[in-house]
Amino acid sequence: MRLPKAVWGLVKETARHLLRRPVVGLVAIARDPDGKIVLIRRGDTGAWCLPGGTLEWGETLRSTLPRELMEEAGVDLLEAGELLGAYSGFERDPRFHAVTMVVAAKVSKPVRAPMNPLEILEVRAFAVGEVPKVLSHGMSDVLARALAGEKYWE
Repeated sequence: MRLPKAVWGLVKETARHLLRRPVVGLVAIARDPDGKIVLIRRGDTGAWCLPGGTLEWGETLRSTLPRELMEEAGVDLLEAGELLGAYSGFERDPRFHAVTMVVAAKVSKPVRAPMNPLEILEVRAFAVGEVPKVLSHGMSDVLARALAGEKYWE
């Protein structure tokens, strides 16, 4: 059976919208009780990164935050802070086009190991002057802007 050209065009347009949509994510500038910044070392790049992840179906940004902090960094969310930025550059994440919200968070010291040891190799809290200069997934400028008190969106 041959589909009319208009139907095929509609199918292609629908597939384009369904399959090529940005993914919404959230990362935290997470500070422990000592004021240190909690970072994770990623398994895919071996580099340090801000903890966070993507929203799951039915979640809000606010409900994503404690789940991702626990899954990735093994920390409890003590206080959700303010929205610090929104980043949408497609080049930031090699896996997909992500729209990433950045929030401040006060967290506990790690209370559990990361849930997926293949994804997250290590968790560590760094004093501001000890943070690695290059962070994975384009997070170096995200952290620098947040620490400078600059609100940013792209």
